[in-house]
Amino acid sequence: MLPRPKPGESEADLLKFQNQFLASKASPAVKVVKKADKRRGDGGNGVEERLPLQHNRDVVSLDDFPEVPPTLPGPPKKSKFRSTHVHFEDPEGQLDHSDEHITAVLSKIIEHDTSAGSVTIPLSTGDPFPRVFHRSEIKTEAKPGAGRRSIFSQMIAAKRAAEVAQASPVAEQNSEWTTPDSAPPSVALRMEEEKFVDALHTQRPHIVTGEGLGSLVGEQEAQKIHEENLKRLQSMSKEEILEEQKRLLAQLDPNLIAFLKTRRGIDTSQKGEEKMQLETPEKLVHLETWSKSQDAAEKIAETPFSQEPAMDEESDPEDSQRTKACVTGGNLPLTPQKEWLHMDSVELEKLEWMKDLPHPRQRKTRKGMQARFSLKGELIPPDKDFPTYLGLHHHGEEAERAGYSLQELFHLSRSQVIQQRTLALHVLGHVVQKAKAGEFASLLKGSVLRVLLDAGFLFLLRFSLDDTVDNVIAAAVHALHALLVSSDDEEYLDKTFSWYQGMAVYPFIPNKEEEEEEVDDEDDNEQTPMENKLGRKSKDENKPDPEVARYDVIKGLLKTKILHRLRYILEIMKPVPLVVLEILDILIHVARHSTEVCSQVLDCPRLIETVVREFIPIQWDPRVAEPGQLLSSVYGVPCAAAMKLIRVLASGGRNAAARLLNKYEMKNRLSRFIAEDPKDLSLRREEAIRLSTEAFRLWAVAAGYGQACDLYRDLYPVLVKMIPPLSHLVKSSEESKSVYNLSMERATAMVTFLSQVTQTAGCRAELQAQLSRSGPKDGDQIPPPPVSWSQVSGFRPLIETNLKKCLKEVSEPHTWQALQPLTTAYVIYLGLYYDNCSQQTSVNIVDCLEEVERLTFEVVLPFLSQPAMHNQWEMLRPCSVLCNPLSCSPAPESVASIVSLGCTGGKPPASLVGSKSPFAFLTALLALVNSITHIHKGLIGKYVSVLDAKGLNDYLLQSWTTGPPSLCHSSVWLLRHEYHLQYFVLSLAQKMADACPDYGQHASLHHCVAMVLLSRLLPGSEHLAHELLLGLAFHPKLIPEGQAGGPEAADFSDILHLSSRAKLTQPGSAAALSPHRSRGALLKEAYQHLPSIRACYLSQLLYLEPALARSRAAYQGRTHLIQSMLLPEARGPTLPSDWPFLPLISLYNKVTGAETWWAVMKSFPVDLVNVITQSLQWVLLLETWRARILQGISAAAKLARLMCVFLTGSDLFLEGAVHSYTAALLSLYCRSKFLDSLNLDAPLPGLASFYDLYINLLEHFEGVSFGDPLFGTFVLLPLQRRFPVQLRLAVFGEHVSALRALGVPLQQFPVPLELYLSPLEDNLNLVRKYFQTLVTGVLRQSWCPVLYVVAVAHVNSFIFSQESTTQEIDVARRNMLQKTWLLADEVLKRHILYYKLPNKDSPVGFDLYEQLPPIRLKQLHTVTKKEHKEGTSLPHL
Repeated sequence: MLPRPKPGESEADLLKFQNQFLASKASPAVKVVKKADKRRGDGGNGVEERLPLQHNRDVVSLDDFPEVPPTLPGPPKKSKFRSTHVHFEDPEGQLDHSDEHITAVLSKIIEHDTSAGSVTIPLSTGDPFPRVFHRSEIKTEAKPGAGRRSIFSQMIAAKRAAEVAQASPVAEQNSEWTTPDSAPPSVALRMEEEKFVDALHTQRPHIVTGEGLGSLVGEQEAQKIHEENLKRLQSMSKEEILEEQKRLLAQLDPNLIAFLKTRRGIDTSQKGEEKMQLETPEKLVHLETWSKSQDAAEKIAETPFSQEPAMDEESDPEDSQRTKACVTGGNLPLTPQKEWLHMDSVELEKLEWMKDLPHPRQRKTRKGMQARFSLKGELIPPDKDFPTYLGLHHHGEEAERAGYSLQELFHLSRSQVIQQRTLALHVLGHVVQKAKAGEFASLLKGSVLRVLLDAGFLFLLRFSLDDTVDNVIAAAVHALHALLVSSDDEEYLDKTFSWYQGMAVYPFIPNKEEEEEEVDDEDDNEQTPMENKLGRKSKDENKPDPEVARYDVIKGLLKTKILHRLRYILEIMKPVPLVVLEILDILIHVARHSTEVCSQVLDCPRLIETVVREFIPIQWDPRVAEPGQLLSSVYGVPCAAAMKLIRVLASGGRNAAARLLNKYEMKNRLSRFIAEDPKDLSLRREEAIRLSTEAFRLWAVAAGYGQACDLYRDLYPVLVKMIPPLSHLVKSSEESKSVYNLSMERATAMVTFLSQVTQTAGCRAELQAQLSRSGPKDGDQIPPPPVSWSQVSGFRPLIETNLKKCLKEVSEPHTWQALQPLTTAYVIYLGLYYDNCSQQTSVNIVDCLEEVERLTFEVVLPFLSQPAMHNQWEMLRPCSVLCNPLSCSPAPESVASIVSLGCTGGKPPASLVGSKSPFAFLTALLALVNSITHIHKGLIGKYVSVLDAKGLNDYLLQSWTTGPPSLCHSSVWLLRHEYHLQYFVLSLAQKMADACPDYGQHASLHHCVAMVLLSRLLPGSEHLAHELLLGLAFHPKLIPEGQAGGPEAADFSDILHLSSRAKLTQPGSAAALSPHRSRGALLKEAYQHLPSIRACYLSQLLYLEPALARSRAAYQGRTHLIQSMLLPEARGPTLPSDWPFLPLISLYNKVTGAETWWAVMKSFPVDLVNVITQSLQWVLLLETWRARILQGISAAAKLARLMCVFLTGSDLFLEGAVHSYTAALLSLYCRSKFLDSLNLDAPLPGLASFYDLYINLLEHFEGVSFGDPLFGTFVLLPLQRRFPVQLRLAVFGEHVSALRALGVPLQQFPVPLELYLSPLEDNLNLVRKYFQTLVTGVLRQSWCPVLYVVAVAHVNSFIFSQESTTQEIDVARRNMLQKTWLLADEVLKRHILYYKLPNKDSPVGFDLYEQLPPIRLKQLHTVTKKEHKEGTSLPHL
């Protein structure tokens, strides 16, 4: 064991102990660890090894070092931001740090001999310590060295520099490298150029400076080394220098090479900075006044201070001027002083941000500028200047322009700084709000919402909802609310809730889905609705979220589990009241999507439980109702928005309503908020009224399913007390306007609930009878509701009394406008009451009739006779959607994936849902009149004044003559209510026609409106369409032309068009067995068969039976059969626009879709012939007397539908009646007006292409035509010159055999031949086929007169054409002419060569030249190379 030093031992003993320790080679007890320098960033984790002392240090051999640098251990873990920290490191240290291994640079080090150097001994002073100097004593500051140095080291360097300047002549040599201050920039530029030219010989060293060897000796030694290097370089050739340079570049580290290259720049910048310190601010001012001719010299002189900006060719001159000003620094807000610390080197490009921003300006360019928005989402004009303290300026692109672009807001929304994320989401929410309001429609190019959604804005909000910061979540909820929810849409939906059938609404399912979905829907039509839903659901599940959100935002959000996240926010995070209300609004919008989405909301774990428990409590703190109480939280406080959410979910289906009422105990909550007056609730007055209103609406929805009626029995005494006080709303009280309007909404909801309960009670007798008749084998029966008719009939007198008071205010426009919603609810209630009253076995029918008479003479008729009703009828046209299609146009920023009703910003007063609209009240009034006249037929004549109202008739005339409205979500919900009014007018007109013999003044108008309404009724109104078909569409009295000389007028019209009318029968035809009948006789026969025609069309609508049953249950008030308050999707009208051709289309689909037994039989069932005949009769009747109704069907579609007659059977068209009516229709379709509008290139509904249909027609013609001229005319009609050439190629190509049977005589052909001959045929292939069929005899004048004329005319025009064309056509023309001349058939030869003009009266169908014109004769001579005298002619044959 080694001894340890003891006290008292000398230094020699310590050295002895040290030698013993080293000799034993024992490990030390303590290891010295070199810690990392935090400022330098380099590690020092190795052990500090002791190197043996070496006495000879002249030469250091490196033989022991390996040739390849060893593999170094990996660097220690560092912070990712450590590289951005400030490093205090000089260039020498940077060089050492870059060289990871010494063999990478040198293999042998030779130290310089410094033995001859003089050693300066410090001067002795009388002071105990050497005298120190102060920095203030140094007058000349040193130039800054390489790297960052402390102030003390800079002072020492300055002192040494002063000593060198005094003791060495080197200073004089160095003075040549500085430019005098008095020299102008041009002189400085010239001196810089001379300096770079002689750099090889006069430069001082840049790498080895000798700074560490002393002030004087170091620089002398460095200069010697530099001179040795120069001599060696001068002795080497250029090739040797380049070769050595390549070798060094290959061996040295790239970082070391980059460092060596920067040494020259550092030295130059040091001199420039020294010069900058000596210059005065006046010098900087003087620099700005130099002329533009010296700009190049100025840039070179100032290169050390800033970088020259890169200017492209189209840069703005103003930008370059502003850049120059920034470089010089003359407009900085401060002047750097040399006394300031660390300001010895002024970097003007970094101080540029301190100066004032330039004023924004409007660029003179055609390109659009990037939109920028303020913090409130407002669009900032590009040329408007804003103060910087508003926080709208930043250091991004276009820093002088205020505001944030959408890209910058997206970038900020993903920032790590919470405030930035929150600010960006708030601004984006404001931008979306203003975009939906249409504020950017005329200012920006494109749609802001589409740009945001395409950029992923929806999923940006979804990611932000997953944030952990409350403010970010609140901002995300606000932005999502702005994107999805429209408060105006909800307001108008609540307003129409109490209208006739107002509880039923269309689902918020986007119409424009992707093309694949539309194709799939066509395939899904053959499946059941349940299979369709399951198929769509599985397809959506397999698609990625962004793809689903592209066509349906709600579906895309649901795939991201947004319901679970919103539940977590509500249940766990408990945000502020505003966020809670916005989340509830979002859930309401989501629930309006579809029944399936309502089920998903109900199935979300603990979502509805949280809403019901927290926001619809039965007990709560009464302090929230105190006037000065600030509501900091809505948890534990009843909320009207939560009640509305429950109501919207209940509208999704009767099963959802039952779950809400039973599982979540909504009946108790309904009774809590209905039984107590809103004034007595411990809530704010407005919120209490809203909550009571939503409770009544929820109860009305439940009663619409026949549910929650047991609660009606419990609250019956309370309801009886509520109705009489409603009469006080007639006169506006002293309450505020908002409270009065809310009270009116509550009263309207209350009456709407009574209407639904009345309908439910009216079904009790029917269900009771079914239950009594049912046996054990009938299965489960629907139990009757627990409310009887006697329990609801007591409200009629109360409501009738209140109605009388309201109707008296019709002469006061302001009061009537406020009372109109409540009055409408009263009238609807009475209409539904009397509809059900007449069906009750417990009610005396005589008493019911007396009540109806009293109501008519005491209430309805006096009201209709008031002058104010005239204004109501006159307001129909200004408020109509049909008469004003732009009133329901979509919003300018609407997107297909987000459903909007177009109510953003509110509707004008003169619109269908505006404050001045009479539609809701007049619809309810007409419904009441129809109920009265249905019960009491003797009162029908009393209401003739309704149909005679001038305003009503003007409205009906304009509504059916305008074009069909565009169907979108912003229009269908309004059109449905307008169609209700038209239906009740027509229903009253039908009753009037049945009861009044002299009815007929407006019969044609009402029939036209009925026919147009049939093709416009939307899904969910199948019952109305069925009623119109059943009674009014085929009513003989509504078609007065059948009795007042209509057939005779048709015959007279045909006489006037006799020249163009075809007699399409010939002696050999099967149709000739019956004598030819005029169109008037056919119309008279059709008019007499209207009842059978009606039965035919009703039988064709069997495919609508399921939808018809649902619609009938809704309109008849059979609440036990209603499955949902959501209507079917409105993707189009209930009936197709060409529904008069529906039997023909249906039979054609059956034939082409499946082989039916009668399709191949020689004789046809009588029903089949009758169906075809009756369909043709109805179409002929409409084309003659209601032609304007069928204008919506294109001419090509009519022709295609009529062709189906020939495709439904082998020889069905030869039946006498079928043949006659088809010929009559063809004569109408061959008139010039129809032919001019015929376009076979346009797509046809229900057909893949017209070409396929025509090929099918050709095949049938070849097989079963028997040469019938009528069939042949249909084949010839599409072969006109302006129609696609593929049709003519098909006839003269694959189906050339049909030419022999196309024997339609020219005199009977109804189409002018000019349509087949002009313009000239330009298809060479078709002309060759024309010539081939003529030459081979396939096409003869006796077989096919029409096409013979066409072929001869086109061949003649082709061979004698004088137009310059391609060589191929010219060769074909010469060959065809030569072959014609060589024809053996002299008749055909004469026809082709001497054709002149078409002429139907000619035996061959055209006129011939007596002799060829000179130009044609010359051309014939050139081709045939035979001489003909001018004026000679070929012999007549």
